[in-house]
This record gives sequence, structure tokens and C-alpha cells, in this order.
Amino acid sequence: MLLPKTRLIATLWMALALLLSALAPGAQAASGAYEAQLPAGLATATDMCALLPCKDVFPGATEFSDRKGQPPYVEAYDKAGEGRQLLGYVMLSTDITDTPAYSGKPVVTLIGMDKTGHFVGVKVLKHSEPILLLGIPESALLQFNDQYLGKSVADKIEIGQSRPDEDIVGLDAISGATVTVIAQNQVMMASGAAVARQVGILAPTVREAARYKVRGNALTWDELVGRGAVQHLRVMPEQLGQDRSADPFIELWFGDLSHPDIGKNILGDTDWENLKLQLKEGEHAIFVIRTAGRESFKGSGFVRGGLYDRVQVKQGADSFTFRDLDYLNLYGVKATGAPSFTESAIFIIRSQAFSDAYPWKFSLLGNRIDRATGAKSFTSFDTPYWLPASMLEGGRPKVVEPDAPWVRIWKSRAVEIALFVVLLVSVGVVYAYRERLTRLSTHKNKWPVNGFKYTAWAISIVIVGFGLMAQPSITQVLTWFHALLFQWTWSLFLSDPFIFLFWIFIIVTVFLFGRGLFCGWMCPFGSLQESIYKVARFIGLGRFQTKLPQKWHDRLKWVKYAVFFFLLTLSMFSMGLAEKLSEVEPFKTTFLVGVMNRSWPYGLFVAAILGVSIFIERPYCKYICPLGASLAMPSTFRWFGLKRKQDCNSCKACAVGCGAQAIDADGRIDHRECLHCLDCMILYTDTKGCPPLAKERKRRDKDGLEMTPIGANGYFIPIYPSTSFTDQISTKAVNGPDPRMPTDPALPAHKIDVGKLEWLWLELRDHLWPWSTEGWHSQRALQIAGFSLAVAATVAWVMTAMGTLSSGAIIGWWFGWSVYEVLIRLSGRRYVKDGPWWRDNYRVAGIMDMISYVGFKNLLIGAALFLALKSFGLLMP
Repeated sequence: MLLPKTRLIATLWMALALLLSALAPGAQAASGAYEAQLPAGLATATDMCALLPCKDVFPGATEFSDRKGQPPYVEAYDKAGEGRQLLGYVMLSTDITDTPAYSGKPVVTLIGMDKTGHFVGVKVLKHSEPILLLGIPESALLQFNDQYLGKSVADKIEIGQSRPDEDIVGLDAISGATVTVIAQNQVMMASGAAVARQVGILAPTVREAARYKVRGNALTWDELVGRGAVQHLRVMPEQLGQDRSADPFIELWFGDLSHPDIGKNILGDTDWENLKLQLKEGEHAIFVIRTAGRESFKGSGFVRGGLYDRVQVKQGADSFTFRDLDYLNLYGVKATGAPSFTESAIFIIRSQAFSDAYPWKFSLLGNRIDRATGAKSFTSFDTPYWLPASMLEGGRPKVVEPDAPWVRIWKSRAVEIALFVVLLVSVGVVYAYRERLTRLSTHKNKWPVNGFKYTAWAISIVIVGFGLMAQPSITQVLTWFHALLFQWTWSLFLSDPFIFLFWIFIIVTVFLFGRGLFCGWMCPFGSLQESIYKVARFIGLGRFQTKLPQKWHDRLKWVKYAVFFFLLTLSMFSMGLAEKLSEVEPFKTTFLVGVMNRSWPYGLFVAAILGVSIFIERPYCKYICPLGASLAMPSTFRWFGLKRKQDCNSCKACAVGCGAQAIDADGRIDHRECLHCLDCMILYTDTKGCPPLAKERKRRDKDGLEMTPIGANGYFIPIYPSTSFTDQISTKAVNGPDPRMPTDPALPAHKIDVGKLEWLWLELRDHLWPWSTEGWHSQRALQIAGFSLAVAATVAWVMTAMGTLSSGAIIGWWFGWSVYEVLIRLSGRRYVKDGPWWRDNYRVAGIMDMISYVGFKNLLIGAALFLALKSFGLLMP
């Protein structure tokens, strides 16, 4: 007895409903640290431990000092009053570093460290990692942090296996949250080292003193700036979340005064000699002047005995701060052409660890206000400085910077990465030569194709999915989309090399062949569904296997697009909520976390999908997957499609055997739905399986005629050169639609017989000007409304460039315009290109064709405008 189709779908959607109900507010306990509210005034509070649970990260401590040092830390004591003993130190990570995690926001961490530099406590106060709320239990992060307890800040701690021969202490990562734990390791080590150097736990770095090359030339201000001897730091109000203004928040110029050629030109000979008399051996002086801005760079340190808490010098891992005793008055700049200034200072660096032979950074410290929430976060604006090589004897010393964390990951897994690249390239090459494989196959013997395809499935499930956990996800699409529009950070995406390389493979193959190569061959979860379906058939369950009726398939296939657009739209308002609801993907439960490590709704959802996969081929891929929907849209414009012949419009052999149900009644392939099983390509040249070829083969065999090879057009090559292959096409097929195009051809009249320059102009006009004479006659009101909205959207971009409209607002305008553009083009310019853009293979556009075209085009235009505005510093947060 066949399992009713309606029951299958009901089971699948019931599981989805249970999952979503589990995610609904109130359905589960609120996560303690996810987007938690930090105490008001935390960034500036002197008594930090009155606001934070410092005792939780320093067992045994009962008394804590006020914030001290720069960057700030708190001393932990065993008791209050006289006779108390110093136990160690407590630090807030965001006081020291704002290293972003995968969400683009830092994991705010409270850290305890004893007097010997060993970590004694770690507490996450706030994070924005949705995967640690739903995909992975937050307890996993707590267990990860527990690995630091007892370890020293002096240790070389990395994520991965320990390497005793290199003195590397390894930490176990959180499966599926590699980027998060890499960022957290940077936070822990940078915070601990910064405080440890201040209090003397770590010895200061020894750097060779500079040997100055002195020429004694008089240099103008412009010459000093041109040589790099004087540097410039400019911070605008919007960089701190304040209202945009033409005037900077602050504009500073600074430079090294220890070098005679710089010091004498800035101070004059007499004042420079006086300065040298005040400097002890190994001390250095820098100057700072403010030429614009209403804010002081001196901060609270201008009060006697205070600390200059707005400026800092950084060199390597060392930070140098200034107190009132490190300050000298700067009364004027003697260099010709120097700008006028409203504030000035000479700061003395008294640490023996500093050497101006090596590069250093001048840092302006402050707090950025989140315009959406009003929350403050620590930030710094750094400008690098390095004495010109011409001012140093022997030039600049060679400086070997430590590898970035993502570089260390790539180096440590070089062999695995190389093998993964070989796998991706091999699959791509095999598929590129698919026609040779399909010609070796027949309807009854598909192993020349299936041997490669089944191998790819096995590798993608076992090695890629469960081994490397490199399952692409819609969350990455959303993250990359936001990064492209707001803040692209290469290091963020390079931290997971397998996902990064997988996405390169996906992007390339989607535009070459469509989504089917990834979805049908390399997607771990898709391969798992298909394998279950094939195994079920092999063990005798084939009689229970079925397809949805085509009319229901044609309706339900749009669900995945609705899910994708919903998540994408929601992400513009709340990225965190969008990533929570992306649990509609079963990938994390299956590969990253494991069914046994999650609550029952997640396991039930995966079980339902895989259970239905026994009876229906790839149900999740066809009806729910938002990742597949996101890849299907650019598949509209793939360069190379699967072959069709004219007879395909009347022969149903391929359509009947298509598991993806991607072939319509006219024999046309919908490449957005095609999963590239290649069964239709096998039939294309199978002289016994393809009905038109079988008919011609029997006719030739009966008449004793030569059996010529199958040509590229899918028909027998004519026996005689004068004979046309069209003789093999049935009359019914000749009079039917051309199945080689997804829709009917529709070459625009204005693109016929034009020169190259005119073609380029018309091409540009077609993309940017959606209105047409046809549309004006058929939908005049819509055209007028669209024109009005286009003007409004243009004004919105201008306002964004002027700084009066936020990035969120312009995205809303651009989305609204895109919706209208789809309607306008459907009423007039109802055509899109099929294949490479430089060819004129135009065809009639369906609704999804137009949505895909307009959405992809406007995404590129919007991203280009965003990047242009950002490069000129014109974009509001």
C-alpha cells in the first residue's frame, strides 16, 4: 500500500511547525549572555566591579580596586583595609580589544588572572553569536573557556592540537563555531598580555635602539609630512555614532621628536636642546597638535595627577600610556608652513621597551555609540608611524610580524586544505566533461556517470559533512550579504578555510552550470537525502516511492523562495532573529552539533526530513531549502545548460524519469530546480532509451542503413552530407516550442543589426532604464508610479551620500524600488538573457526570471554604491 502523499507532506510540515514553536519567544529559557544588556555606564565607571560579577572570575577575592592602568584593569584582594594581600587582576575584554567574532560583534568577556599570569576565571557577559543560542548550546562556549583555567598568559595558546616541539598549547574548538573560538582566543590572550605587561608579569620586549642618520637640513612642514616624519589622524563624528558633521570630531598631527632632524625642525634648535636635557637615557618624546575638532585629546589627564586616557602609543603587543609627569608644554611649531592649532602637547615615553627604530601606532581611545540601541562600546583609532628609512643608519630594521590567526589555521591544515581543493577541482572537471561520460552510459547502465556521482555523494557526506563539517548554510549567505553592504572583513571569512573554498567552488559553478552541481553532487545534506532514497530502493522499498503530482510540485517549489526572501528581509531588521529562524536548515543538527546533542524538536525535524526521503526524492532540497533558493536565482543566468533536442517537446521520457521534476510538459529544463543527475543527458544519446533515436535506429536497421554516431544536436549524423537531420524530427515536434530555451525566444527589436558601440549603449540602457513604450501603453499608471519611485530612490541615494539618510533606510528604499522594477519590466521589457551576458540569447521572462534578474542586478548596483560611499566616508551607520 502506498504511503499517502498528503501524509508525507503533513509529517514534514508538522515537524517544521514544532521546530518553529520551539524557537518562539517563551518556548525555551532565555540565553544568559546572548544579546544581554550590560550595565549602563560600564564603559566609563571607575568602580567596575560594582557593576560586574568580578567575584565569579576570581574565586577567593572579596575586595576589588577601582579601574587603573591603560588599558584598564582591576586589582583583586583577599580582604578590605590594611594588611590585605593582592591576589591578581580582573579585566574586561572590551576595555582592551574589540576583536569581532563571527557575528561581527565582540564577545564581551570578564577575565580573572592571578599574580603569576595564570587564568583563574572566565565569564562571558554578552555575545551576539546566534549559533551559540540555537545551533550550539551556550554551555559549549563556557566549556571552551574553562580550558584556559590554570594556563598562563605566557603560553602560546592556539586552537587545535598541541605541538610540544613548538611550545604550542592547543585548545579543543567548538564544532561548528570555529571562527567564534578563534576570535575568543585572540580576546583572551590579547587582554591577558596587555595587563600582564603593565603589572610586570611579562617582561617588556627588548628592541634595539635607533641609530639616527642626521643631515641637519631645514625641512618645511609639507616636507616632513611628505616623508612620513609627521602623520595625520582624523576622526569624524559619525565614526563614533554621532550626528554627521562637516567638521571632524578631532584632527591630530603627531611625530617623533627624538630624531634630531625632526625635533629641531618642529621645536627649533634651542627648545630641542632643552628637551634633550630633560630626557633620560632610553626615553623618547613625541609631539601632538590638534588642528580641528571640538574635543580634547588630553581627556581627564589634564588635571594634575591624572591620566591622559584618550591617547596611547602601541608598539607590537606593548601599550604606553601617559600621566601628568610625562607631559610637557608645546608652545609652537617652528617648521615653515605648519598649521595653526588649538591644543598641543609633548609626551614622553619612559619605557625601555620602546624603540623608534621600529614601527609604532598612535592611538586615540574613545567610545562608540550604537545609533540603534544607544549602547556604548570601546574603540580606538590607530594611525601607524615609522621613521623614514632615510633617517635611520642602515635603513629600517627587518620586522617579522606574527602570522594572523587565519594564516596559522591555513598553515596547520595545509594538507587537508590541499586535498579538499583537489576534490573540488576534480568534481568540477569531471562534470565539465559530463557529455563524454553520458555518451558512455545508457539508460540501463548509468555507472560511467553514477560511479563518479555516488563517489562524490559518499565523500560529501562522510568527509565534507561529518569530517570537515564544511556544510554551507543560508546563515553564511546572510552574513556575506551584510558584510558586502556594511563591513567586509577578509579575516572573518578566511578563518574557516573549507567553507571559504567551498563557497568559491559554489560561486564559480553556479554561474557556469547552475546550482545543480553543488546541490546535486556536493551538498552533504542533499547527498544524504539522495543516498537514503537510493538505498531504500535497493532494499526493496521502491514500490512505496513516489513523486508529488506535478501541479502540487509546481506550487510547493516556491516555498523555499518564500523562506529565503523572508530570512533575507528579516535580516535587514534583525540579523540575530534571522539567524535563529535559519534553524529551518537541519544542517547544524545533522553535521555540526549532532542529533543527540540537541533538544527533541531539532532531532524530530531532521528525522522527519530523512524519513520522508525514503519515499520522496530530496524533499528538503525541492521544497524548503533557503540555501538552494539563494543559489537558484543566479542559476537563471548559468552559461552552460543541459542539452535538449526539438523532439523533447513531445517526448516525455526525460520528464518521467526526472527526480527533481525540473522538466515541464514542453521538455524544457528549469535550471533553478535541476539537480544535475544527468539522467536526461544519458537518454539524449541513448539509441535504445531515447524514443526519437530508437525510432530512427529501428528504421535504419530495417532498411539496412548505416548507423552513424549521434551528433551534438542529439540526432544521428546524416548518412549523406546532402541529407538534413531535420528529417529525423517528428512533425508534431517541429510544430511545437523549442525546448532548448527555458522560455520562448524574444529578441528585442532595438537590438537587431546594431553596431558594437550602439550595442553597448543599448545594453547599459536596458539594465538601468526599465520603462518601455509597450509598458507605457499597457500599464501607464504603473509606469508613472515606478518613475516617481525611481526619482525618490535616486534622491534617497543622494541623501545617503550627503549623510542625512542611514544605511538601513537606503536599503529599504532600494528594496522597494526593486519590487516596483520587477512589475515595471514585466509590463514592458519582459525579457532576460539566457546564458552569457555578451550574447543576445533573449527569451521571455517569467516572474521568477525577472525577480532573479532584478534582484541580482540591483544587489550588484547597491553594493557598488555602498562601497563607493564608504570609500569616501559618506555612509551613516
